[in-house]
Amino acid sequence: MIDYSAEALEQIRDLRADFERKRCIEAVRALILSLTEAEQQIKRHPAGGLRAPRPYPERASLGRRWIKSGRDWVAYSASQPPVIISVFYDQANIPGRFK
Repeated sequence: MIDYSAEALEQIRDLRADFERKRCIEAVRALILSLTEAEQQIKRHPAGGLRAPRPYPERASLGRRWIKSGRDWVAYSASQPPVIISVFYDQANIPGRFK
């Protein structure tokens, strides 16, 4: 299992709560599957990933890699062991979302 930062856990809770509020149970299942697949991808090839999510090239940061898993973008630290540090739904075009 890969660890998650407090910020990533908060983002996941917010996504799940939004899906549940909208009664989108399939979206909750897809989020869980997406995170499971992201963990597997990171374990298999931790040096992989992109410098930034395609819709947000300005998010490139040293020591951070991004992967697309399902409908979600997942950022993780390039350190060993890797830590998932950010998660967002690919349709969430939210200005100012990133810190």
